[in-house]
This record gives sequence, C-alpha cells and structure tokens, in this order.
Amino acid sequence: MQLVLATNNEDKIEEIRDLLDDLSITILTRADFLDFPEPEESGSTLADNATIKARAIVDYCELAALADDSGLEVDALNGAPGVLSSRYAGENVTYKDNYEKLLADLKGVPPEKRTARFRCVMAIAWSVDEVETVEGVVEGFIAEDAVVGRGFGYDPVFFYPPLKKRFSEMSLEEKNRVSHRGLALQEVRTLIIDRLNSPMQG
Repeated sequence: MQLVLATNNEDKIEEIRDLLDDLSITILTRADFLDFPEPEESGSTLADNATIKARAIVDYCELAALADDSGLEVDALNGAPGVLSSRYAGENVTYKDNYEKLLADLKGVPPEKRTARFRCVMAIAWSVDEVETVEGVVEGFIAEDAVVGRGFGYDPVFFYPPLKKRFSEMSLEEKNRVSHRGLALQEVRTLIIDRLNSPMQG
C-alpha cells in the first residue's frame, strides 16, 4: 500500500512517519511529486478541513491519502483559537507569533483557569468517495510563559500534567504516546492494518 501524507508541514510529517513507519506501507510526501495541490482549508471544523485535504490529494494522486487538521481549544477564550490555530496571529505567521498572542490574550488569567486541549482530526481517503475520520484529544493547561525545545506550534506553552512537562520538553517518542496527533494516529494505524488484512487487498 502507498499512502500519501496530505501536508506541507515537515514537523507533522516527522511525527506521522514515526508512528506509521513499521507498517507494510510506503509513505509518500509532497517531495515525491512534481506538483502538489494546496487546497484552501475553508471548512468550519477540523474534520471538514482534514477531509478537504485528503480528498484533494487522493483525487490528484489516485493513491490513499492521509490528512490532519489540529487545533488548540482554550476554555478561557471560549474555545479559541480552535480551527484558526495555525493563523491565530494572522496569515503567514510563525509558531512564535501564534503562541505569543495566546500568552498575551491570557495575561492575568490564573493557572486553574488556563485549561485547554489539543484536538486532532485525521482523515484517510481511500478514494474521493470513501473517507474515514478519527479524532485524538489531549487535555492540559496553558503555561504562563514559553519554554522552547523540540516540537512545534503551541508545544512551548502547552503543559501536560501527567508527565509534568510541556510538549516542547518531551522527546518525539514521549509526545507521540500522549499527544492528540499520536492518539489519532493509533486509530489510523488500526484502519490501515484492517485495510491491509482485507481480502480486497489480496
């Protein structure tokens, strides 16, 4: 089976490869194609956007495609930035721009009110008409400052209580065990394994 990752984000590609590389599949990325669609993420939900991206790539490549859309939901901000997480501070901004805006917006909010969750919806398109979605959610808190390490996005400010660490302080293996994307990818693994074992694949 060949699976095309419907993302231009190298950080996401690294995390996805880490969790799927041991399967009997060939993972392809934008680097394997001369031209790669960049569909507009015009959906109102994470699931909408993941499905839009997966469908666009399966239509272009005629190979199974995996897409995700992830968002950070902060309770004190009524669930913002949510579906707009990647462009919270505007268009064409850096990870730092986004998390610094978030910290500014939460200035003065006490620690116990800084509850938040990362949500990831993954869509795997076997064809344009056959798309399955799964979701992973992880609960935590927004710290009062940033600790830059590995990771990306809002990882420097997202504190995960069970490990007493921010996502940016975790190894890739630690993060993939507990993160929203890691949890969603465990579900994706099951879908792929079921597909590989299907008589239709024989």
